[in-house]
Amino acid sequence: MSEENKAFMRRFYEELFNSKNLDVLDQYLASSFVDHNPAPGQNPGLAGAKEMIGAYLSGFPDLQASVDFQVAEGDIVVSRLTMSGTQTGDFPGVPATGKPVTFTVMDAARISDAKVAEHWGNEDTMGMLQQLGVIPSE
Repeated sequence: MSEENKAFMRRFYEELFNSKNLDVLDQYLASSFVDHNPAPGQNPGLAGAKEMIGAYLSGFPDLQASVDFQVAEGDIVVSRLTMSGTQTGDFPGVPATGKPVTFTVMDAARISDAKVAEHWGNEDTMGMLQQLGVIPSE
């Protein structure tokens, strides 16, 4: 099952980020979806995930995700992603800068009944904001 779950998550990242299909969240996330690391002010559940990921896709319309590696055990899949894109749209609190960014994400998902039921994640937000010039890099 672990290999199937890793393939499931790779398809999810491809369809969501690389194909820019926000509607796939309804197919991939459980109606009872729980995000254990929501962004400040993010609403809970599926609605909150749509808001946050929608903000990324609006701010970085060319955003691409590549899976660097995955580890799976039982119903949990951990993925390390490299995200890259150019901020040509507004991102919460940051007007469009036109600057490219590359940052990493560590993403853990619990799969239940062929959907993501729970999510834990950390991303290099500091590095991304430094690349945008919002936070000094030194």
